[in-house]
Parts: sequence; structure tokens; C-alpha cells
Amino acid sequence: MNQEGLVKRVTVPELARMRAAGHPIVAITAYTTPEARCCDAAGVDVVLVGDSLGRAVLGLPDELGVTVEDMERHTAAVARGVRRALVVADLPFLSYQAEPAEAVRNAGRLVRAGASAVKLEGGLAMAGTVERIVAAGIPVVGHLGFTPQSVRRFGGARVQGRGRREADQLLADARALETAGASALVLELIPAELAAGVTAASGLPTIGIGAGPGCNGQILVLHDVVGLSPRVPRLARVYADLARAMSAAVAAYAADVRGGAFPRPENSHDGRRWGGDGIQPGSDA
Repeated sequence: MNQEGLVKRVTVPELARMRAAGHPIVAITAYTTPEARCCDAAGVDVVLVGDSLGRAVLGLPDELGVTVEDMERHTAAVARGVRRALVVADLPFLSYQAEPAEAVRNAGRLVRAGASAVKLEGGLAMAGTVERIVAAGIPVVGHLGFTPQSVRRFGGARVQGRGRREADQLLADARALETAGASALVLELIPAELAAGVTAASGLPTIGIGAGPGCNGQILVLHDVVGLSPRVPRLARVYADLARAMSAAVAAYAADVRGGAFPRPENSHDGRRWGGDGIQPGSDA
């Protein structure tokens, strides 16, 4: 906190300072206000409103069905729950690939919703779009390696950059994004040695997911971390079993209702309090 007791917000330039100082960047996804509040209170540096929203929250099979409207709504919800962390929002599928001008407009929508930066997938082919978004005053985080919006082209979540040609292309993509003005890179599902090489060769902070310990930071999907995902990928680690805890809590509540143990008198309002200066019907109390 600063001298006025206010929380110091993490900014895009702060990521570069963290890289220079050797301080690991901690990033995680979130999609709702309560999730964002918990992640922010835990002290993470970056909260990503990821298009993983499709699988984690909306019940979709992949990220491709997520819309700009979805991302706006959830970015606004996350921004309301964050005091310190940098909020980054994903540009969803087909919101930036067709025309740079459309990409700028959609990036602006996410910034107006509460994001401090946007993230998009792709390397050299997206460099011009990155340049246009940055020119509009919006920081951009790149995403290389396995890019979920191209899952059908890859045939699934597969490790990228294993061959020499792929590795060279990924390095060239990283350089192109840096030249275009990107502020950071997410490296997903690439060999640890390659991720470390990209990190060493690039001037940008790198944040890995399934890319080994050689990046400047790490990111995971919140629902994987807390055990809410039905299938947790190898790249993640489960730190809690909230799915079991939530089911147990709801089962206990259901049993109390069926057995007459809920509600108790302390969970009910005295009828004499209705009207006058008391609680009015329809209130939130």
C-alpha cells in the first residue's frame, strides 16, 4: 500500500520491472466478481479473463463459441472484484482476425468493460493487428505455442514447437510481436527448453502454461487450481477440491430442508417487524 493506505495497482510497465528484477509473475484466470475478489486477495499479479470461460463456466466444448458480449460481461464482473491485480481480457475467436479496425473496436470494448490490456493469439500474421491496437493506446499480450482458438487446426491440445522449423517459427513470431509493440507473451504447451530460449531472446515478460519453469511467470485456469474442472490437464496442479466441498455443503443444506432443520427461528423474520419502520416485503434483508 502507498502512504495514503491505497492499494498500488499492478500496471503493464510493472510486468517489465518484475522481469528485470527477477520477480516471478503470478497470473490466474477468473470470470466472476467473487472469483476475482478471492484471487486478488491472494496477491496474484495478473487476472486474465480468459476465453477459457467457454469451458470453465459456460459449459461449451471449447473456446470457439465465446463472444465479445460474453467477454465484456465477464470482464466487467472481474474488474469489479479486483483492487490490485492487472486485469487482462482475451479477444475471442473471430473478434480480431478479420480486420485490424474491427480488432481495435473490440479491444476498446473490453477496455471500457474494465480491462487494462487485451490478449490475442498468433505471431507474425497478427503483428500488424497488434500494432494497430497498441497505436490506439491499448496494451496487448501475445499468445504463442498451442493457441486454443486454433484447436481444430491442431487436432487437439498438442505440444507445439518440437521440431527445429516449428521452434524457429515460434522465435520469429515472438520477435514480430515484440517489434509490433506487445507488452508480454503467454507461451502455452511448448517444450521447456524452447520456452526458456524465447524468454532469453525476447525483451518481453513471458508467462508460461505447460511451458516449464524458464518463463518469467506462470498462469493456470482457476477452475483447475481449485478442483472445479471435470478433467484437469497435466500442465495444471490441483490445490483444493472445491467441487467435493460444494457438493457436500449443498447436500447438507438439502438434508436440513427435508428434515425440518432449516430454517430455524434465527433464519426467519418476526412477523411483527413487517410494515411501519420494519423490513418491507421485497427487501433484500
